[in-house]
Parts: sequence; structure tokens; C-alpha cells
Amino acid sequence: MHLNQLWVFYHVAKHKSFSRAAEALCLSQPSVSNQVKLFEDSYGLKLFERFAKKIELTGTGELLYSYAERIFSLTQEADS
Repeated sequence: MHLNQLWVFYHVAKHKSFSRAAEALCLSQPSVSNQVKLFEDSYGLKLFERFAKKIELTGTGELLYSYAERIFSLTQEADS
């Protein structure tokens, strides 16, 4: 698993927006979209339902988001 792609996924899920995640990560929106697509493709998963101006996590996306929250919380704890 690529932690950088998980980090990007986590921010998209947290902000419920590719553009806001891109701003938070200081990346371009196309770069964020590409990272999420590569992540989905590498595992054969669909993590987001994409609508015209809205995204929602799929069931799999929600589960992965909860794992990502725990992983990144533990890394912050370990850094302290």
C-alpha cells in the first residue's frame, strides 16, 4: 500500500472534495484526482461515488477512511 496515496485519499474523504483536498495538500486538483484513481485501480476498488459537483464515500471507502484515520492518528501519536 502506498501511504502517500492513502494520505491523499484520506484528505479527499475528510474534505469531501478533490479541490479542497488539493488545497490542503498544496497539490493540483488533477494530481489529487490521479492519485485517487491510481489507488482505486491498483486495488480494483471504487472508493467514491462521483456526481456532478459532489462526491460520497462508497461502503468500501468508508471502511478504508476509518482505517486511515486510525493509521494517521497513530503516526501522530508516535511522533509525539
